[in-house]
Amino acid sequence: MALQISATNPEHPALLLELPWDVPLEEWPEHYLVPLPRGISRHVVRYARAGTEVVAVKELAERPALREYELLRSLDRLNIPAVDPLAVVTGRTQGDAPLEPVLITRHLNGSLPYRSMFETTLRPATMHRLMDALAVLLVRLHLAGFAWGDCSLSNTLFRRDAGAYAAYLVDAETGELHPRLSDGQREYDVDLARVNISGELLDLEASGALHPSVDPIEFGTEIYRRYQGLWQELTRTSVYPAGKHHHIDRRIRRLNELGFDVAEMQIAHSSNGDTVTFVPKVVDAGHHQRQLLRLTGLDAEENQARRLLNDLESWMATQDDYAPGDPLAARPEVLAHRWVREVFRPTVRAIPRELRGSMDSAELYHGLLEHRWYLSERAQHDIGLDTAVEDYVQNILPKVRDPLTPTTDDPAAPSA
Repeated sequence: MALQISATNPEHPALLLELPWDVPLEEWPEHYLVPLPRGISRHVVRYARAGTEVVAVKELAERPALREYELLRSLDRLNIPAVDPLAVVTGRTQGDAPLEPVLITRHLNGSLPYRSMFETTLRPATMHRLMDALAVLLVRLHLAGFAWGDCSLSNTLFRRDAGAYAAYLVDAETGELHPRLSDGQREYDVDLARVNISGELLDLEASGALHPSVDPIEFGTEIYRRYQGLWQELTRTSVYPAGKHHHIDRRIRRLNELGFDVAEMQIAHSSNGDTVTFVPKVVDAGHHQRQLLRLTGLDAEENQARRLLNDLESWMATQDDYAPGDPLAARPEVLAHRWVREVFRPTVRAIPRELRGSMDSAELYHGLLEHRWYLSERAQHDIGLDTAVEDYVQNILPKVRDPLTPTTDDPAAPSA
């Protein structure tokens, strides 16, 4: 059988032909290889350079190689974080001896296997964020109907992207794609992840590579708990009466309390009410400040920025030209500046200057949003910004003492 390279992109076969397919992968010369960290695997895996690309090459039988290739392509169409499949090479021989086919995927720039991350001296707080990102990946896979069947620290890549923590699927060999997963399928998949993760952490502990404060069994169980909480919050029925956006705010707050932020929110309008869906993400410290500054030009403290971004996301989801992923829809930056012009600035300007004290615009708006949420919860309907501003000006701001304004008994106050 002649050498055959099956690829979706016509450019890839030409690049891949440069690699030594007539040599077993384990014996490839060093000058073809790229020394990148790998997780443990039942197959021989190597990183190699093909033209300007760094690719991961895995030897396995033809049928599972073709099956995994198609599964990875399906995950890509579903916009699931996973490595990009490039090709399957079959018909390899060394002289007259047949060699196993290989699956080729593109190396994810700036990524590391989860296992190698745990082999370094990481703070426990960082490790928990890594697990949060992995819980998000499992939830997204299950929402798409994909049962992984082999989630582990070695089969998952980690990457930080603009302050966000993201986990990517590497190995889809044991995966199955269904229209919908049953509760039993999900439970089995998550429990298998718990066992695999605890097992690898125990292995790292035995080698002395694990931080002494990390309990491998408890850590594996924690991802199960994080997954369950996130799954419940994301999938429970959320049909709200039209206009009661304080319910949406409550959902966002609940996700924040679980340690997650909202990467994307969609509101579907129907005769019965508004159905809301969320896409979660795990972020690094200072992410909200950077994101708010990039989108709106507003410079705020981290908690202020988080609250303003939540309000911006809620407002964007109600706009007719907001359609994430649609290249013809308005860009987030355009919508963000419209929000600043039409919502943020008019609201801040409605607050009399004599009542602002030393509070900047971001702090005023943050306090106003908190007050609006409180009043809406009490009234059980969204009271709107105008009503919130009126009550905030009449009943809250007059009672707030500006910490930068000295009183008569303040020793720093100027004498009469």
